Amino acid sequence: MSALGREPGAVLEWGWAGSSLEEESGDLHVVVTFPDGALVCLIDGLGHGHEAAEASRAAEEVLLEHPGEEVLALIERCHLALRKTRGAVMSLASFRPLESTMWWGGVGNVDCLLLRAPTSTSKGEALALRGGVVGYQLPVLRASSVAVSPGDILVMATDGVSSVFSSAISQEDSAQEIAESVIARFTKGTDDARVVVARYLGAP
Repeated sequence: MSALGREPGAVLEWGWAGSSLEEESGDLHVVVTFPDGALVCLIDGLGHGHEAAEASRAAEEVLLEHPGEEVLALIERCHLALRKTRGAVMSLASFRPLESTMWWGGVGNVDCLLLRAPTSTSKGEALALRGGVVGYQLPVLRASSVAVSPGDILVMATDGVSSVFSSAISQEDSAQEIAESVIARFTKGTDDARVVVARYLGAP
């Protein structure tokens, strides 16, 4: 379990795992709290190596400076910040515990799944992926909100992970154990790979 997940009143319990083809990975995650919630994002800089990592870090800087903003506003900010880089794809999810909702959106092929707690009667959902590159060409941006309940699990994975990874998820495991299991079983080995997992704990 991450340090964030052990904090009293934490919104999320989260973990991550990944692998890289080179010393620097173009895949980067951001998990950060703000006064009314928490932001989770997974970024995949185009290609791999230093230039891909440079693009991801530029997006990370924006997200850390403005974590409480709406999802679409964050994507637009990242788009401006990445124009001098090779660009990136990303998925973002903003948890709003006071409303029991999660807003999510993205550009490109970072898979994003919401798995419901075993006690929930709601169905799991997947973020609809939209083609484009942040920093180069944005599609018509869309964000949507879904209701969330304590125990729901958000899983994000870059395209270095096989898209059938959901079969590796045991909801009894911690977020860190889920992330490590997905990377161990479904990394393609042809690109950087990263998984970030966040279990929603509810309002503090």
